[in-house]
Amino acid sequence: MKPKDKTSNYKLAEDREKDLKLALLRIQKGRSRTGETKVTIAAVAREAGVSAALIHNHYPSFAEEIREAQGRSSRAMRDVKQQDLIAERKKGAAYRQEIAELRAQVANLASINEVLLDNNRVLAAKLNDRNVVDLASRKQQG
Repeated sequence: MKPKDKTSNYKLAEDREKDLKLALLRIQKGRSRTGETKVTIAAVAREAGVSAALIHNHYPSFAEEIREAQGRSSRAMRDVKQQDLIAERKKGAAYRQEIAELRAQVANLASINEVLLDNNRVLAAKLNDRNVVDLASRKQQG
């Protein structure tokens, strides 16, 4: 009797990848042998008769193909998130600039307010001083 070759139970990587691609195609065309209807890595693995871990660990580019077929490519998602991050950073920079400008305006208004309060105190003091004559009241008398 001939000794069994350990590698005879395993398919070549190219053959396995063809099986995976055919499994994906069958699911996409609605001709799945296992009744799978939704394109997922687990569904493709079941259709091809392998584990999802095999796809993740040995065929990462094919796993990415499946994600693209799902419409959620990790690269595309990363790019979208990167663009969102850039947009948020720009917003943050604009907000920081606006805050700095508003703080400068508040400081300027506080300074003007202090001057007006001081002028108000001086005028109130003059109004209460007996030595100060109100010109408007003198014109009415005269």
